Amino acid sequence: MSAPTALTLEPITLNPTGIFNFMAHSLKAGLVPFVKGSPGIGKSDIARKVAKDFNLKLIDFRLSQCDPTDLNGFPNVNDKGRATYMPMTTWPLAGDALPVADDGTPMDGWLVFFDELPAAAPAVQAAAYKILLDRMVGEFKLHPRVMMAAAGNLVTDNAVAEDLSTALQSRLIHAQLQVNLKDWQQWAADAKIDHRITSFLEWKPQLLYSFDPNHTDNTFPCPRTWEFADKQLKAGLNVGNDPAFDRAILSGTIGQGAAREFIAFCNFFSKLPTIADIVRDPKGVKVPEEPGVLYAMSGSIAAHIDGSNAAPLFEFLQRMPIEYQVIGLRTAIRRDQSIAKTPGIIQWVMKNSASLF
Repeated sequence: MSAPTALTLEPITLNPTGIFNFMAHSLKAGLVPFVKGSPGIGKSDIARKVAKDFNLKLIDFRLSQCDPTDLNGFPNVNDKGRATYMPMTTWPLAGDALPVADDGTPMDGWLVFFDELPAAAPAVQAAAYKILLDRMVGEFKLHPRVMMAAAGNLVTDNAVAEDLSTALQSRLIHAQLQVNLKDWQQWAADAKIDHRITSFLEWKPQLLYSFDPNHTDNTFPCPRTWEFADKQLKAGLNVGNDPAFDRAILSGTIGQGAAREFIAFCNFFSKLPTIADIVRDPKGVKVPEEPGVLYAMSGSIAAHIDGSNAAPLFEFLQRMPIEYQVIGLRTAIRRDQSIAKTPGIIQWVMKNSASLF
C-alpha cells in the first residue's frame, strides 16, 4: 500500500482589525500571539497599536539580528567562582520598576515583540523556547507585567524566512494577516495620508498590495511603501512638475507599474474644478465624466470639506453618480466624523448607510 498523502490546509487569515483583536485576546489569556504575513502589510504597526492601547512599553526585538547570548544571557563568573549567565538589560526582570513614558506617564508594563521570528537562526529560535513558554531569561524570571508577541514573513515570500520548529510552533498562537482596503483606508485617514493616494487606491484597490515573490522590480506597492510615497509627497514632491523625476522617485518607492498609474491619476487633478469654484457655484460647475477624474474629484471634496463649506460641496457631490457620492462621503467621514452631523448629510447617511459603511 502507498503511504497516505499529507493533508494540505489553507491558512485561516484575518484582516488588520481581526489581527488586532486576536493579539489582544491572546495577550489577555497570557499567551504569545504569532502573526504571519507577507512583507510590508502592517504587522509591526498592529503590534505598536496593541502596545499603545494596553499602555505598554514596546520592546522591538529583531531576532534575525540576534545570537543565543542575547536571549540566554552573557557568560559570567559569580562571587562564588561559579559560571552563570547575566541577562541583557533588554529584558524587564522580576523586581524591576514599571516603565514610564517619555512624557512621564506611568505605564502598565511591557510588550516584548519578537519581530522577524522565522528569519532567526535555528540556534536563536531554540534559545527563545524558555523565554516564550517558561518566561525565563537564563536563571532569571521575566517581570510579571511582561507580555510577548511575535511576527514574521511567510516562507513562500522569498523574505528570509524558514519554517519554525514544531517545538517553537507549539509555544505560539498562530494567525495570518491579510491586506484589507477598508481597514487601511481608516488607518490612512487617521494618519493623514495624502488624499491623492487614498483616492487612487479607491480607484485601483488591487494596487494597495501587489506582490509577487519572484518579481523583478526593485520594490512593490504595499501598505508600507504607500506610506513611503506619502512621505515623498509631504516632502514636496510636486507630481507633474518634472515627469522624469516623478517616475524616478515613485518607481523607487512603489515600483514602476504602480508609479506609472499613480502619476497618471495625479494628472487628473489638473482637470478638476477648484474647491473655491464649487463653493461659489455648486449647481453650475460641470461634473466630470471620466471615471478616473470622478475618483479624483470625490477624493478632493473629501479632503477639503468642513463645517464652513459642507453645504455647497455636498450639493455638488450629490450631482455625481451615487457610487462617487458614497466614496466621497465615506472618505470625508473617516477623516472627520463631525461631517456626518451636517444638515442634509444626516438624511443622506440614514438613507445610504448600508452602502456607506
